[in-house]
Amino acid sequence: MTAKKKTTTKTKISKDTIISVYMETVLETEHMPKSVFKFCKENNFQESEFYSFFASFEVLQKDIWTNFFLHTMHLTQETSEYEASDNKEKMLIFFYTFFEMLTANRSYVLFALDESKDMMKNMLQLKDLRTHIKKYTSSLIEERNDAQQLKLLKHPSKIFSEGAWLQTLFILKYWMDDRSPSFEKTDLVIEKSVRAIFDVFETTPLESLVDFGKFMWKEKMS
Repeated sequence: MTAKKKTTTKTKISKDTIISVYMETVLETEHMPKSVFKFCKENNFQESEFYSFFASFEVLQKDIWTNFFLHTMHLTQETSEYEASDNKEKMLIFFYTFFEMLTANRSYVLFALDESKDMMKNMLQLKDLRTHIKKYTSSLIEERNDAQQLKLLKHPSKIFSEGAWLQTLFILKYWMDDRSPSFEKTDLVIEKSVRAIFDVFETTPLESLVDFGKFMWKEKMS
């Protein structure tokens, strides 16, 4: 999902068209449009067409993150590798693909999260993404629970999904600051953090947590 050029001819306006034009507009102007009216007029479509999909720019912003998630799920689930993987590998594939999606749209993501230094506003923008991530990761632990015969071996999906969301925010912040070629260090963080969060639900979490802690300490000191 990348930004497209502004519409210059009258065609049927779609949700994706408006999102793409919005993303390009904020990158070109380096600020949010001042009004829906002006945004629509400059891009050759009607306010009514905008409002048929979005109640405001804030709703549109949240939908962009939802699109990142949905495109990621589409790309992962259409592969045989994903279907043949266990739940830990599925989560790894998801995060690798999700951050590839963000990298393809890095300029917009950095603008969107840096434009407002207010963390609460950023959390509002990511609210729907949080819902999707928690629902997805909860389904992974529920699948694992279904495979367990003993109730004592089953784990609370709510705790796991909330941890996975905090993990997403942590990786996102790391990726934003990552200056390594092809964001190789972010890939390492993904691998080690996914391993750690899954192993917390297994019998030998200590090794993974120590390994992850050593990696982050090394990165902080370098």
